[in-house]
Amino acid sequence: MVEIKTDAALTAMREAGRVVAHALAAVEEAAAVGVSLRELDGVARDVLEKAGASSPFLGYRPSFAPVPFPGVICASVNDAIAHGVPDDYRLRDGDLVSVDCGAVLDGWAGDAAVSFAVGTPRPADLELMETTRRALEAGIAAATVGHRVGDISHAIGAVARAARLGMPADFGGHGIGRHMHEDPHVPNRGRAGRGLPLRHGLVLAIEPMFIAGGRDDYGTAADGWTLRTADGSRAAHFEHTVAITDDGPRVLTLP
Repeated sequence: MVEIKTDAALTAMREAGRVVAHALAAVEEAAAVGVSLRELDGVARDVLEKAGASSPFLGYRPSFAPVPFPGVICASVNDAIAHGVPDDYRLRDGDLVSVDCGAVLDGWAGDAAVSFAVGTPRPADLELMETTRRALEAGIAAATVGHRVGDISHAIGAVARAARLGMPADFGGHGIGRHMHEDPHVPNRGRAGRGLPLRHGLVLAIEPMFIAGGRDDYGTAADGWTLRTADGSRAAHFEHTVAITDDGPRVLTLP
């Protein structure tokens, strides 16, 4: 079921999104060589707690997961695409880190992700991240009244394929509102002009995940959560929660 949000709900979701933005900024600022992923999770927990928000990630257990998720962020390093568990791994110079974070405030959810390099970045990683960020911007630009979900998917996929990057099959964006994951699914590839019509009040989490090696296949790590590239190449992940409005797309997960 697709829920169309009222303007009051969009205002409330903007506040939840602001908390997510602050948490991601704090995590990126704290990330440095020698800092553990668990410590980064603690940084995000502090931001959520001070804002009076809860985490939709902590304890989340979809059908594929063997155990509930143990953190408030997903911290995915190098060949990890998404869903990385924040454990005792300590960051190293040159690591590529993708952090996904959500918040629930006053009953409404926000969800966003960012990728960044630790220490001295690899030029190839910078290019991968910039291309993934550009695909997110293309997807957001397509999120307008009168378009369809397929227009967002096509915009994202076109950027990936032009750069010869892979995209993990079966994973993409989603509706969001009272719950972190709602209908509709928003694939990162698709045909323009197809899918659910976009209308004022629809809110979507748009999230390209690109694989440097160009292959779309992936595997799941022993923890049952972390998605890793099949070829060992690096991955990047960017995401925003976006409201479709009569005045154009409104990004809700900005500071």
